[in-house]
Amino acid sequence: MALAEGEIAQVRAATDIVALIGEQVALKKTGRRWTGLCPFHGEQTASFSVNAEEGVYYCFGCRASGDAITFVRETQHLDFMDAVRLLADRANITLHEDANAGPAMKDRHEFLSAMERAIEYYHQQLLDSPSARPAREYLKSRGINGDVARQFHLGWSPDDWDALMKAVPMSDKVLTGTGLGFTNSRGRKQDFLRARIVFPIYDVSGRAIAVGGRILPEAAANFRGDGRVEPKYKNSSETAIYSKRRTLYALNWAKDNIVKTDEIIVCEGYTDVIAFFMAGMPRAVATCGTALGEDHFRTMKNFAKRIVLAYDADQAGQSAAASVYQWEKQYEIDVAVAKLPKGTDPAELAQRDPEALREAIAQAVPFLEFRLSRVLDAANLATPEGRARAAELAVAVISEHPSDLVRDQYVMNIADTLKLDSAVLRPRVTDALRRGPRSEVSSPETPRVPPAQREALSRPGVAALKLTIDYRTLALARLVPEYFVDTVQRDAFEALLVNESVSQAANELLTRGDAEAAELLQQLATQEPLELSSESQYISDVTAQLVRSASRSALLDLERNLRSGESSAENVMTTIRDVRDRLEKLDSDEAEIAENELREWLQSLETVSES
Repeated sequence: MALAEGEIAQVRAATDIVALIGEQVALKKTGRRWTGLCPFHGEQTASFSVNAEEGVYYCFGCRASGDAITFVRETQHLDFMDAVRLLADRANITLHEDANAGPAMKDRHEFLSAMERAIEYYHQQLLDSPSARPAREYLKSRGINGDVARQFHLGWSPDDWDALMKAVPMSDKVLTGTGLGFTNSRGRKQDFLRARIVFPIYDVSGRAIAVGGRILPEAAANFRGDGRVEPKYKNSSETAIYSKRRTLYALNWAKDNIVKTDEIIVCEGYTDVIAFFMAGMPRAVATCGTALGEDHFRTMKNFAKRIVLAYDADQAGQSAAASVYQWEKQYEIDVAVAKLPKGTDPAELAQRDPEALREAIAQAVPFLEFRLSRVLDAANLATPEGRARAAELAVAVISEHPSDLVRDQYVMNIADTLKLDSAVLRPRVTDALRRGPRSEVSSPETPRVPPAQREALSRPGVAALKLTIDYRTLALARLVPEYFVDTVQRDAFEALLVNESVSQAANELLTRGDAEAAELLQQLATQEPLELSSESQYISDVTAQLVRSASRSALLDLERNLRSGESSAENVMTTIRDVRDRLEKLDSDEAEIAENELREWLQSLETVSES
């Protein structure tokens, strides 16, 4: 929302720039100016000068300059509006961002205040309450002592329905507005978290905005009244002060080291993040119960150019390759993957061998190299047939990368590993690029491969199938066959669509001779059920990825038709513009409308091809 210039000027005038900068820089009065060592570059002699009357600063060494808003943006890595809001909060100024901003800002302050009080209550429970002893012992077993618990302000939610509600009274509006609780069927206020270790979630400026809760291992097997197993983690739902897509756990603590090292480590869980801090790498963050997405990358690129994924090997390999490469190019970042020992998470490795964890980060490899090594490591290189199959899969992997220079470098790597002539591989890469993702998987020249080796195929489709198996009604309300670019995954989904159970779907596929799709369903059905804190958010994230993948694949088909003269240039360009516009809106408030329009467009393409 836009702010009136008068209000921005009011915030500037109300801010004591010397006091603001003095929180980070030791300033000394020199005549009418204040001087100190520049916070933006290393120096031994003070060249940083602050003009209190004008409210500006300047460094004669590195030429950094600006006002209070600029200083907050540069040091706390906030956008303009967030910097103004932070300074307005400091000065107790209410901003009128729109006609309803007054009440909205008042609500926001109430929510933030309640969240801060709740987290303080949980923290004191962990430190002092006898009921929290099992939690303290569990944390100690994971190497998290009292000092670390204080550093991350960890807490404990008592095993009671309304312990927080009694300790921190709040109105119904604040209760739901913070996500800290809800009103149950009996009309009683009830805590969101019960008998869980509490991980407070802060925004980048250090304001508490949400909570995550982990159940103790010995309690995880206990059943609730409805017969379902308690999930390991519960995370706050989205609220007026909390957006999962834009929030990274521990970024408020990690940002200084991230900026210093120009590297950010992305983990899967909160304890993994803490493990990295304890291992001397305080630049780790984690997503908050949602998949790593574009909004996260948009945030991270403000802090560092190198992003290291420290996931379990299988999880890292499941990232949507096309999206990662696109984000690398769009945001000018480098995405690497740490090669952790199979079956080991960072928290376990940090406790057992912290030096090995540090080494894994230092030796992280580019995302494409990691995916390619996964294919080659799983291949049978002892026979000509095995090497040929590996070459086909490897070519499919590298053809996803948008840079011809990068692709060619990896062509030579593949040739060396498989003892093939690179001149034989290059035309195959060209063919794969020409066919595009949709025809690549259905081409008779490319055999369909077992699920364990499907590194070149669309990963969101696997997540969508798993979601359909575990949350059938929810998934079928959003997903359609046209969303699946990979024909194996599409066959599997269509079988689930017309059969009530996975076994029936698999049997039908086997009857049709589609053993690969049947095996994929059986593999997913035997994995642990999904533990979702927000089913609607998860299906939205998965659906958005599928829609993007299917739409971009269809756009490639249109562009090929345009180059071959099969379609009218005017019609194709209009369609491309419309589709790209709707793809952009998938990240906006118009996401639902955009998704529906893209679904109708994709289905219309199927109708045309069938006719």
